[in-house]
Amino acid sequence: MAVQRFGRRNLFVGAGVLALAGACSTESNSASGPVVDTASGPVRGEQRETGVAFLGIPYAQPPVGELRFAAPVAVTPWAEPRDCTTYGPTAQRKSLTEVTAIPEPSIAGDGVLNLNVFTPKAGADAGLPVLVWIHGGGFVAGSAASPWYDGAAFNRDGVVVVSIGYRLGIEGFLHVDGAPDNRAVLDWIAALTWVRDNIAAFGGDPGRVTVAGQSAGGGAVWALMAAPSARGLFHAGISASGALSQPNSRDAGLAVARLFTARTGLPATAAALRDLTDDQIQSCEDKMREIGPGSETVPALALAPFADGATIPLDSTELLKNGAATNVPLLLGFTRDEFNAMTRDQPVTDATLPSAFAVLGLPPASIEAFRAAYPGDSAAELLGQAQSDTLLRAPTYRVAEDRAAHNQATWLYEFTWASTAPDYKSSSFHCLDLPFAFDCLRAQGVTAVAGDNPPQALADAVHRAWVSFITTADPGPGWPRYTRDRRETMIWAENPRVQADPFAAQRGLWLA
Repeated sequence: MAVQRFGRRNLFVGAGVLALAGACSTESNSASGPVVDTASGPVRGEQRETGVAFLGIPYAQPPVGELRFAAPVAVTPWAEPRDCTTYGPTAQRKSLTEVTAIPEPSIAGDGVLNLNVFTPKAGADAGLPVLVWIHGGGFVAGSAASPWYDGAAFNRDGVVVVSIGYRLGIEGFLHVDGAPDNRAVLDWIAALTWVRDNIAAFGGDPGRVTVAGQSAGGGAVWALMAAPSARGLFHAGISASGALSQPNSRDAGLAVARLFTARTGLPATAAALRDLTDDQIQSCEDKMREIGPGSETVPALALAPFADGATIPLDSTELLKNGAATNVPLLLGFTRDEFNAMTRDQPVTDATLPSAFAVLGLPPASIEAFRAAYPGDSAAELLGQAQSDTLLRAPTYRVAEDRAAHNQATWLYEFTWASTAPDYKSSSFHCLDLPFAFDCLRAQGVTAVAGDNPPQALADAVHRAWVSFITTADPGPGWPRYTRDRRETMIWAENPRVQADPFAAQRGLWLA
């Protein structure tokens, strides 16, 4: 069968590049699939009902050897079609927890700087809107190969989806002498640059790119809005339950490097860490998260983007002053419960609540403010709410408030539909909104966490709003912009509705 071939190839070689250990093989095992020419060489995908999937396309050299702590380096071009029909290696070596809500496969291999393209019209140069997805996982875990991130539903609705892999944890975020800071951020920018230079050959419009992510991925969106070298690479953003307290301050980034040395006995230098095995690197990360008598408390999301003065000039607090982040349309929000279910059965009492709050960095006086904002909650429920609010809900609200004060186009939501799965305690927990946004309620693992019959009508509504935003930078006429005078917020419930100022009770607490 004749090979379908699309696109235009413009080969280039970055200075000092090494031989590529590719994420997808040049040995084709699906010779009849569509072929698209990228700037580095032709790639062969897999035809699907809704379009074509190209999996594991390398956007940079494998970060190994001398490149382990280097900025991403351009790949070595290839001439023959590279088979891209299976997911490439992931930077994740083990999941964040033993059981995760999102199926997050770990795939061995060095070429972790790869991406996946799902397109309805390969090679058509059709000018379709593009969604670039950055996975979550606390900046130390997660996988772009999750079946929840398959782009089929977006392809059905005329959107090209790109999901990207990037360096995690120590290799991605630790301040290391002799290496550039925020290497994972540089990976995100390299992937977005690849999209700018290649996505037209996959049917996408490089001028209509929305960068989106959930949890740490939502924090990535905010960090990219702070990065001067990312400007012009995307025109809108979506942050779902985003870690918006990041970027951390420069002082915090340097403190984490000192803590790394104190915990591991290793200097935080490229020379000392470059040749460690994957297992040794993972062991170092595990030691950083240990909690024991006399141990210095490790801040939540310590290995994360931070203000390095170059790639990211300002931390999150500074970004909120004078509307310093890039002024692009932003859709953002959170789930109602986030981490609440994790503490409901813990032996937390009124007597132990102050020490539990202290672990979150909250003073005892804040307990009464939480009681006023969440009347009727037990001590365990208050602890879960404090964790949810401190890490995700309050930072997201602050971003919405400050952007509205500077008349920046912003849309806020709260996802409140609760799981019917027994293990999830009727909770609208962290990650539950994703299969609704991706309209993949029948994907692997969804019913296990959402219940047997999650409402398709709600998925239709959430997904439709995302498609509208990705296409037009506006989620549609039924969802007003967030403004300081009305604070209208979309409530994603079984019967979605817009509510004015739904967080009046929390505002004093969240903006304190």
